[in-house]
Amino acid sequence: MGPNRRRGEELITAIHQAALAELAEGGLGRLSMEGIARRAGTAKTSLYRRWANPEEILLDAVGAAYPADHASASGDDLRGDLVASLHRMLEWSRHPTAQAVQAILMERTRNPELVAALYERVFDPAGGRFCATVLRHYAERGEVDARRLTPAVLDIGEALVMKYAVDHGAEPPQEYLESIVDEVILPAAGFSPPASSPATGPGRPS
Repeated sequence: MGPNRRRGEELITAIHQAALAELAEGGLGRLSMEGIARRAGTAKTSLYRRWANPEEILLDAVGAAYPADHASASGDDLRGDLVASLHRMLEWSRHPTAQAVQAILMERTRNPELVAALYERVFDPAGGRFCATVLRHYAERGEVDARRLTPAVLDIGEALVMKYAVDHGAEPPQEYLESIVDEVILPAAGFSPPASSPATGPGRPS
């Protein structure tokens, strides 16, 4: 019996998975259309009908799995939305596409066009970065002073999560995620920290 011929989304998913597996096994420098096609069990011509090179496939695979961050449906829980955004970051960091993003970002000097494409095709359509999307949402509603949303403020939540992971070799617990929001992000955005935090103040936004 011949091989099962996959089409449409099933075939695209298989190709995405093959690209991620090839990257994990051989690195970005050895990623090839031949290797992806072989692992996906499809003809190389099937790849070229949609993508010009293996990096294009990799970008598509990342984009298909990268979460689009958002505020809560009611849009009235800034603290809760920020904590949830850090959880989404951790969930995504366990996905194989997180390794692909790291590999692409390491090519910033040698292949700046690939890094630029990552931002243009993946990060920007998804709303940018995790906490940044939430903070900008509340700024548009007039509940956060947009002048306070400097690049450092927009990035600090994710940066502290990554630093914890590097320092401890593990994901930060729930309490640490909440402390990042209560003691760092919210004060930087102009809100007093909750009274229970080490930095005392008159409360948090609802």
